[in-house]
Amino acid sequence: MELIIDNYDSFTYNLYQYMGTLNPDIQVIRNDAITVEGIRKLQPDHLILSPGPGRPCDAGVCEPVLRELKGEFPILGVCLGHQAIGEVFGGTVTYARQLMHGKQSTVILDRTSPLFRGLPEQILVGRYHSLAIDPDTMPEVLKATATTADGEVMAVEHREYPIYGLQFHPESILTPEGMTIIRNFLDLRISK
Repeated sequence: MELIIDNYDSFTYNLYQYMGTLNPDIQVIRNDAITVEGIRKLQPDHLILSPGPGRPCDAGVCEPVLRELKGEFPILGVCLGHQAIGEVFGGTVTYARQLMHGKQSTVILDRTSPLFRGLPEQILVGRYHSLAIDPDTMPEVLKATATTADGEVMAVEHREYPIYGLQFHPESILTPEGMTIIRNFLDLRISK
């Protein structure tokens, strides 16, 4: 079963549609309608922390999930979920260099990341954000796996746990390779 934690964002159901085409066994639960223990009992195969408004510290169960369930299943944070990953593991979330709402830009990928398997070195992505992880505060436990030409962090992965973050929206029509990224995420497995 796949699980999406909904951070009260309209893009959540775009993620649901993308994931549902690959695995129809999927649940969406609001960030204030479940506890960490409730998620643990569901035993999802994968967990996505959705985009949403505001700051990561206001995203309900998201930050506790990252602290307490790391290593139990692959986790993907999108936009706000990505920022939560940065914040939980020691980075600072600040205003982005450029406000990007409904804009497409090119990102440079670290193709050693399993999320970017089979993709070219640069892809176009849809961005909808005012905040970003400050690259100067990137914690040692996180690796930047995608950046813009001016150094804005667009993707991270944890060096020890199967935790991945995307500042951009793979579920947006402005991210032509988004389905490949979601498929690569769902291909990740943890032995239980």
